[in-house]
Amino acid sequence: MAHLLRFLIIVMVGGIVLTVSVALGWVHTSLGHIHLAIPTFMYVVFIQAFVMFYFIGVSRLVENVWNALNSDTNLNELFDAPPADLAPYKKKVARYVHESQLSKRQTIPWTILMLMLGTIAFLLGGAHDTGMVAKVVHSGVAYGFIASMLIGFVRQWHYLGKSHILLGEMKGLFGMSRDAM
Repeated sequence: MAHLLRFLIIVMVGGIVLTVSVALGWVHTSLGHIHLAIPTFMYVVFIQAFVMFYFIGVSRLVENVWNALNSDTNLNELFDAPPADLAPYKKKVARYVHESQLSKRQTIPWTILMLMLGTIAFLLGGAHDTGMVAKVVHSGVAYGFIASMLIGFVRQWHYLGKSHILLGEMKGLFGMSRDAM
């Protein structure tokens, strides 16, 4: 899943780069930047929601494993025959809980900022098109969106890789195949 999400956020950045390039006159297409901005921003919203729910889901899965390890009644969800000493499992899963929460905390605020600035830039673009705001206002917010998108892209790329490795290690810890859900 992390590889798919990485590919999708690369496509997202490519769409934004194309839209901005058309807006600045660097690239000429039959479509104007307004016509490109509409589907591109809808794609940004979709992908960012997908990425956000991925990190929330990974964190929730790891917390569920942690809770199962710490309750005597739910150990059968993790083991066919629970071992007598759970300390090594608890130590590793505690680290996984910390790492998954860190990944969530380091990516979701940038995702939300990206969505907020993108929405405002999109709406100000429409307001500029109707003559209600100056071009510099729309451009300024669009540049802020681009900055937050690039920072968010780097963070998402990094933490998608870390979360992918974390899930693989956790599945290996409990003897599951990396392909198992």
